[in-house]
Amino acid sequence: MIIVTGGAGFIGSCLHAALKARGKQTVVVDRLRDGGKWRNLAHHAPDRIVTPEELPGFLDAAPAVEAVFHLGAISATTARDGDLVWSTNVVLSESLMNWCAARAVPFIYASSAATYGSADRPELFSDAPERLETLRPLNLYGWSKHVFDRHLLAARDRGEAMPPQWAGLKFFNVYGPNEYHKGSMISVVKVKYDEVMRGGPARLFRSDRSDMADGAQMRDFIWVGDVVDVLLWFYDHPGFSGLYNCGTGVARTYLDLAHAVCDAAGKPREVAFIDMPEALRGQYQSYTCADLTRLRAAGCDIAFTSLEDGIARYVRDYLATPDPYV
Repeated sequence: MIIVTGGAGFIGSCLHAALKARGKQTVVVDRLRDGGKWRNLAHHAPDRIVTPEELPGFLDAAPAVEAVFHLGAISATTARDGDLVWSTNVVLSESLMNWCAARAVPFIYASSAATYGSADRPELFSDAPERLETLRPLNLYGWSKHVFDRHLLAARDRGEAMPPQWAGLKFFNVYGPNEYHKGSMISVVKVKYDEVMRGGPARLFRSDRSDMADGAQMRDFIWVGDVVDVLLWFYDHPGFSGLYNCGTGVARTYLDLAHAVCDAAGKPREVAFIDMPEALRGQYQSYTCADLTRLRAAGCDIAFTSLEDGIARYVRDYLATPDPYV
């Protein structure tokens, strides 16, 4: 079987759908709670759902596991409970990695572009291991992901037992279906779509930098289907381990995104600028762009979807339909 932690979440459920399409037996580790998160699994039910609390007992029973995709985390960039974030994003990750090492199971996990902090030039987004110590995340979430990346590499350097394959993917700005439960952490694409469909303009934050025009903030936006393809590429190529960026390698402005949403929704290109919330000032990444040098050198030749094509697909195939789930 294949374990997917966070398998009822956004990226996890899209990956889970792809694994079920391959005929794989799956175990989703997640909480469905009392909201609509179950709908992320409605079209591709897992063979079993295990809550995070049940996971240690499940693993102690020594199940036959082919691979672990560890995507579960507290992923809110606004998270404030340091103890909870540490126990979830660091301690749980380490225990899973050690379990995989002891049983020779491949371990593919979600890191984050939030580890790059205030990096604002292409050369600062290198995923080379020697640059890891120079990174300074801006928030608790990014820091927790950075800590685990460092712990993993330190364990390797000490000669400790490692999984036969371990790959940490630094996801950049992912958008697409099955993100609807994420509340304030939902993608900008979905937020702008809702705004223009209500008849208003697409609203963007004014820049908090004197050297950057409003709407000129740039991010590496990646379609969730491309992220799934990268995850499966590593699964299909077990000889590659390491930390790798998972973005398109192209930075696009928020104004580009707003215009693409308006076009896909068939609405006029109307944009309004609003003040950035005080809580985000000084912690806002105004530029991100994945350096794909190492991913391409590994042989991953996936052609990434353009922002316009990805947004058009999201709107046409999901948001504008009665059933917007994968």
